[in-house]
Amino acid sequence: MAKKVVGSIKLEIPAGKANPSPPVGPALGQRGLNIMEFCKAFNAATQEIEPGTPTPVIITAYSDRSFTFETKTAPAAYYLKRAAKVNKGAKTAKRETVGKVTLDQVREIAEAKFKDLNAYDIETAMESIKGSARSMGIEVTE
Repeated sequence: MAKKVVGSIKLEIPAGKANPSPPVGPALGQRGLNIMEFCKAFNAATQEIEPGTPTPVIITAYSDRSFTFETKTAPAAYYLKRAAKVNKGAKTAKRETVGKVTLDQVREIAEAKFKDLNAYDIETAMESIKGSARSMGIEVTE
């Protein structure tokens, strides 16, 4: 018999740096899940990723207080800021540019994020990443 799902929790945690402090502790605690068990499992699962990379995770909680989790790739904005070497996006994206990325960098980001994007081919994924860049005030150059 399948376990009964009681809820899911979406968090964004730096890779390899899950600890019981907020937001992890309170989110898992209210569902009665073992916080330290999650932290150890998450840190082990993300040790291949560069430490500190923001990693979205979806935790599924079951009625017997067990859980499973699935990690996603870092947000496109993280990759774009890193590629353009900027700390944050523009305040007014339409009027101001804070950095530039090349089409090759956009392709790299699209390939890294492809499995988490709602795209059927790499060209569509690149268009999505270009849109994110535009909304952050990052110019895409040929």
